[in-house]
Amino acid sequence: MKFIETIKNIWKVEDLRNRLLTTLLFVLIYRFGSFVVLPGIDPQALAALHSQTAGGLMALLDMFSGGAFSNASVFALGIMPYISASIVVQLLTIAVPYFQKMQKEGESGRQKMNQITRYLTVAILLFQGPSYLVNLAVQMGQSGLVGFNWFTISSTVLLCAGSMFVMWLGERITDRGVGNGISFIILIGIIARFPAAVVQEFGSRLNDAGGGLIVFLLEVVVLLAVLAFAILLVQGTRKIPVQYAKRVVGNKQYGGVRQYIPLKVNAANVMPIIFAQAIMFIPIAIVGFNAEGSGAFARAFADNNGFWYNLVFFILIIAFTYFYTAIIINPVQMAENLKLNNGFIPGVKPGKKTAEYIDSIMSRITLPGSILLGIIAILPAFARLFGVTMGFAQFFGGTSLLIMVGVILDTLQQIESHLLMRHYDGFFESGMRIKGRSGAMAY
Repeated sequence: MKFIETIKNIWKVEDLRNRLLTTLLFVLIYRFGSFVVLPGIDPQALAALHSQTAGGLMALLDMFSGGAFSNASVFALGIMPYISASIVVQLLTIAVPYFQKMQKEGESGRQKMNQITRYLTVAILLFQGPSYLVNLAVQMGQSGLVGFNWFTISSTVLLCAGSMFVMWLGERITDRGVGNGISFIILIGIIARFPAAVVQEFGSRLNDAGGGLIVFLLEVVVLLAVLAFAILLVQGTRKIPVQYAKRVVGNKQYGGVRQYIPLKVNAANVMPIIFAQAIMFIPIAIVGFNAEGSGAFARAFADNNGFWYNLVFFILIIAFTYFYTAIIINPVQMAENLKLNNGFIPGVKPGKKTAEYIDSIMSRITLPGSILLGIIAILPAFARLFGVTMGFAQFFGGTSLLIMVGVILDTLQQIESHLLMRHYDGFFESGMRIKGRSGAMAY
């Protein structure tokens, strides 16, 4: 079988084998840590917290932490504070000249920005930690847990250290594992909830009177259809023809060939989803995790099946898609690279006109791409209207499905690249190709 042969090829490549084993080790550490309960908390008394995270925005927060939030684990706050800090820093690179200068300094500037992001993450954690503990005390009915006491101070420090350790695990997966460590950490948290969600939905449908099993099978078909559409959206491209001018060096002729620049319909991939979701967590972080006891505004944005939540979420995804695409796609640089290599787009003047042409194409394909991305992101709310359980509905599109598709495709692309560099066949037949989040293709 092709799959078995590929697994054997992976095991033969020592570097790739070590990277996969290292990634597995870090994942096991992360999953183990999600069950390590804060000192002083009785795990048997967390029933109310489990009930609170069974639905609404809290369920998503618990999913991103791999269940650590509902377990009152040292990893309870997860990776989202780091994502929020990253958003703030990236926004500052647009508005603040100091950050713009750092961005242009290359590797040294990137290291400075990463350090600032870490400091900002700690500041966010110091704010969210006590909020989490207040909510935990409310759910457990133990008001003595909160206040300026040793438990609050030590638990806040542990929560901060836990999230920073999760961030460190993500960075190690990026450096020594399969790459994209932060996204991979989120992926593991999502996958960990999938089996239980399927079992819960299956049990729910079996208890329905008449046709419950048929309905479950229809749901699986719809889920597979949405999955296929998400893959097409992630991999969809618009190709721009490029002609390279002929030039003669000595007795050899170079150029004179036509190639294509693949511009992705969704160049930002799953990052707008992650960014928008981090923003949607802000109201809960401000008013405290027990948003049900707060005002109408907080309650509206704590209900991820509500109209206002999904409308704002949809708009944020479109905005972040344009924002992130503008960061990673530089038409001016692309035009300069074409000019330096004696390339040009037929019918378009090199230089400024080429940059404007590429920018116009990106604007035209980003709009439908962002709208389709937003529609997939809010599909779980429609699934809930048809009676799908909360846990299973999260995989009908939404953040869960898109992150799974984007990260898995990217991981497969990197494994494929390692195999092909050493002349081994990958997961796909010769001639087929898979595109990762970067848009790179392995043949």
